[in-house]
Amino acid sequence: MTPLAVRDLYAEIGDRLRKVPTRVNEYGFEDHGMEIAAVHRVAFPCALLYRYYFRVETSGIEHVPRGRVLLVANHAGQLPFDAMMLGTATLLEAKPPRVARGMGEYWIPRLPFLGVLAARAGQMVGTPENCAQLLEREECVMVFPEGVRGMNKTFRQRYQLQRFGSGFVRVALQTGTPIVPVGIVGSEEQQPGLLNLERLGRALGMPAFPITPTFPWLGPLGLWPLPVRYRIRFGEPLRFEGDPNDEDAAIEARVGEVKTAIARLLAEGRAARRSVFV
Repeated sequence: MTPLAVRDLYAEIGDRLRKVPTRVNEYGFEDHGMEIAAVHRVAFPCALLYRYYFRVETSGIEHVPRGRVLLVANHAGQLPFDAMMLGTATLLEAKPPRVARGMGEYWIPRLPFLGVLAARAGQMVGTPENCAQLLEREECVMVFPEGVRGMNKTFRQRYQLQRFGSGFVRVALQTGTPIVPVGIVGSEEQQPGLLNLERLGRALGMPAFPITPTFPWLGPLGLWPLPVRYRIRFGEPLRFEGDPNDEDAAIEARVGEVKTAIARLLAEGRAARRSVFV
């Protein structure tokens, strides 16, 4: 990584953001508060991690269609670096480039400074209403149906998909949106969890309190991820038809199809790699 490469990457992000199909007003804002200038500021450090730290490899990005789309992926790693890398992939690799809108946890807007920054960068609380509104505006939306259950898995549970929420399928049916399954290999090893003290986490107002080889012993720095190599595989779009208010059993069957597709992408990605770090 050279100063010239860093400068060129910053310029590349700006160029790709000018090609993003998201509709913004004359001041660079869209209706839900996303600001293109803020996206640029957030995307730049993410892109540095993408290119030079995690050295992300992507495949199947051509499966991301124009217009509305749900990217549904596995979740792991204690902190959401997987979401950052998936969003960066859609900006740097997709044609046309997309700003993938994240559906975050309810507590994110409460975080000082970071809550406002997340909103300006295009992230929203993951409610069905917010998701549907974005899709009806032809946006690209990221969903991690495992939620905190996935992010705070222990190392022994790596690549074991946890229970999926079903709301994303109902929204896909409601809005006629294709679902692109995504398998993210690497995040499950980036910060090996030894155990999770859930009660302590709840007492502290946190979704979880992971114990890792470096956290809490090194303080917040102990949650910094290892330099694993990320491999992100995009599967072929899944298109479902039916009633979004259908019985739970019918919805869960479709959730199972998405989960199976993600599991297959993860298995392929793990089989193709030589090492966690290479």
